[in-house]
Amino acid sequence: MSTGTADSRLATAVGVDPTYRLAARVALGVLTAAYGSVFYHVTDVVGGSELMLATLVGASALGLAAGRLLRARTAVLLTVLFLSAGGVVYYLSVPASQRALVSVGRLASDSVALLTGLSVLRLTAANVWALSVVPAPAFLSWYLIGRRRYVPSVVGGGSLLALVVLTGDAGTLATLAGVAGATAVVGLGTLDRYGGTAAQVDRLAILLATMVLISAALSAVPATRSDPVLPDRTTPTGQASLVDAGDRMEVVGTMRLSPTVQFTVESPAETYMTTATYDRYTGSGWVRSGDTDPYVGRLQRPPGETRDLRQTITAETELGSMPAAWRPATVGGLSSGRIRVTDQGTVRPAGTIDPGESYTVTSRVSEASTTDLRRAGTDYPDRIVEEYTRLPDSTPDRVRDRTAAVTADAETPYEKAVAIERHLESTKEYSLTVDRPDGTIADAFLFEMTAGYCTYYATTMVTMLRSEGVPARFVTGYTPGERVGEDRRVVRGFDSHAWVQVYVPDVGWVQFDPTPADPREAAESRLSEARQINETGVDTNDSLATTPVSTPAGDVDGANATTTPGANASDDANLTDAVGDSGPDPTVPTDGGPTLPSTETLALVGVAVVGLGAAIRRTGADRRALRAVWLRRRGPRRDPDADAVRAFDRLAYLLERQERPRHPGETPRAFVESVTTDDRARRVLDAYERARYGDGVDRATADAVTDAVGELVRERTLPTRPFVD
Repeated sequence: MSTGTADSRLATAVGVDPTYRLAARVALGVLTAAYGSVFYHVTDVVGGSELMLATLVGASALGLAAGRLLRARTAVLLTVLFLSAGGVVYYLSVPASQRALVSVGRLASDSVALLTGLSVLRLTAANVWALSVVPAPAFLSWYLIGRRRYVPSVVGGGSLLALVVLTGDAGTLATLAGVAGATAVVGLGTLDRYGGTAAQVDRLAILLATMVLISAALSAVPATRSDPVLPDRTTPTGQASLVDAGDRMEVVGTMRLSPTVQFTVESPAETYMTTATYDRYTGSGWVRSGDTDPYVGRLQRPPGETRDLRQTITAETELGSMPAAWRPATVGGLSSGRIRVTDQGTVRPAGTIDPGESYTVTSRVSEASTTDLRRAGTDYPDRIVEEYTRLPDSTPDRVRDRTAAVTADAETPYEKAVAIERHLESTKEYSLTVDRPDGTIADAFLFEMTAGYCTYYATTMVTMLRSEGVPARFVTGYTPGERVGEDRRVVRGFDSHAWVQVYVPDVGWVQFDPTPADPREAAESRLSEARQINETGVDTNDSLATTPVSTPAGDVDGANATTTPGANASDDANLTDAVGDSGPDPTVPTDGGPTLPSTETLALVGVAVVGLGAAIRRTGADRRALRAVWLRRRGPRRDPDADAVRAFDRLAYLLERQERPRHPGETPRAFVESVTTDDRARRVLDAYERARYGDGVDRATADAVTDAVGELVRERTLPTRPFVD
């Protein structure tokens, strides 16, 4: 006899409700949707979301069907086949030039990295990896639940969920839904196999709600060390640093920027200084794909004519990045083991740079003119097109339509970039006080928001350029800062910024900045305020002793080369047109109206309501509450006899709860006379007996006994003698 047949007979013997089986499968569907949504998002960003959806649904349906048709050994063999095929496909998807790097040791180190926080989106072929990993666990999970092996059925899906939680790709909602789904599969599956009652379902609901709420409470990550971009102390939203060279950057809502000095720079030119570049737009932020390599003494140089620019940076606070003019070529002052190089060409520290430490960077700065940029064609390298024109599949069509309208008169990629830059500068206001939109950043900023700060402007410009097939990427770093000497500048937290790089054939990456220039005045006001209240860390000896020397708009000499001619709306190299996020602009109002709670908040509220409802049901509080309301309500006037009977029922309920329960077989009269001598109770009893066993009561009598019960209820439920169950 098969195990399935034995389970069926056991279920029949104990009277199992088949609803539990269906509910367990629904719960597994929740778990599958939880981890599936993460992998769907990965493929939405990188490409192949429709194929991912088809793969996930197909593997799950095949597994459920196989549960009826295949033996366990055959199903395991199919699972191994799926895993092996996925591995081969992923290996073949890696560029031929990188296959030599694929080894057992490299795969092991990559696996450890994924388990310790490396986002799946950073993998070179993240979409192929996701499509390779998902089918086997999905198939096995649904095969096992088809065989009513509930506990093993959550292992495959639970493992995938745990993986994306460890990589940081799973959000709060997906994590909590997956945990609840897995727990429900086990609990409901147990009820299906061995029988269950409504009380057990209530206990399961209470357990699920408790687990989810505790998980949500424990998922709050404490803030790390202080950084240049500080959260607004008056709002619940904050932001990780724009300039710590992290592997991902989420666009958030309201923020406050610090006037604290971050570093000083000695340089003959006033330049933007890059800390990180990002290639993959997720809709809510940016991810840097690829790995970092050790610095070996020299970096790749950009195409076209360049000149050397030497900068010496001295940290005034702990730095998690290595600011440098684009494009860094050599780095000195630190041991090579402390320097890492990203696939995008930026340098970053292996750890942090301590206060007082210095390093020197020599950058190769392009000398392309506006004419050179206008003449550049579209002969982009294949890798550039593949990596820097990709947008999420879910990007709304209206973004492309708006971009096409903005660039209708532009004939070259450079002219398209200038048109988009001008459009954003002229149609949006600058403000650090904004609400983080629910949808994709670029779409929301274009069509729903009236104001934003640098990350909103830069994200939107990159998205618009990519929708036109122009390679572009998101860049973070610092603007030049305050000049305190001929070749010396002080750079503060509010000089942190985000801008855009556009790829130009035979030139390389060219800087554009769509953020309006007006915020500089707010920055100067914020610095003056910090000095007046003696805020620490906002000045160095040079900035205190020297009257700041400002650079007039458009006063750029031949030494300035990080912003090439034409890289802003004025078709010149005016760096002062956009100085970065320099403080809140109180003149720009935020959108009015109430703010709806986030999806995660609504989900947690729903879970709490379900758990509370189950707890109320389990403890009988719902029944007691309803009876308490019933006891205190006179009720509608009906037939006099019915009203008299209802009055007695209310009296009996009151006496049973406050005196003693009525014994089996005890008559109404015997019970009432044994617990009270109140004349009102006797009148209610007399009316009840006439209504039930005699010739009935008239309207006046029914109203009188109803009023009498009301008086007794009010007297007996006063605070001096509360109504107790």
